[in-house]
Amino acid sequence: MICPYCQHEETKVLETRETSDTETRRRRMCLKCEKRFTTYERVEQQPIFVVKKNGERESFDKEKLSRGVIRSCEKRPVSMDDITSLIDKIEYKVRSSDANEIKSSRIGTLVMIKLKKLDKIAYIRFASVYRDFADLEEFKEEVLKLQKK
Repeated sequence: MICPYCQHEETKVLETRETSDTETRRRRMCLKCEKRFTTYERVEQQPIFVVKKNGERESFDKEKLSRGVIRSCEKRPVSMDDITSLIDKIEYKVRSSDANEIKSSRIGTLVMIKLKKLDKIAYIRFASVYRDFADLEEFKEEVLKLQKK
């Protein structure tokens, strides 16, 4: 690692912390000028493409997924930690497959499975948008399925 202050090529790692599944923070010290600095190492991830219903492809966007789940959980007793955990689990599932493409329907199904366990109202909200309920009857059928379980 090159020192950002004196450009010396030898540094010493003083401390290492895992900040997430894909990022490591290292506190370093230059062996020449003895100044300290922080570096972050990130795992380089292959891009994943989402194949939409109409056949278009777009990059997997964790923030877009997060916005949809947060919207479903608005005014519900669901913590941000629970939402973040749900999103992280879904991203892990998406990235752990060998394929570099995933159908949007698969992501939607994963979200619905996780939301159903977390909060039934948030699940219904997400399902109503994801499944694009055509009328009140479809909505009612989904609620009845939940009540039976």
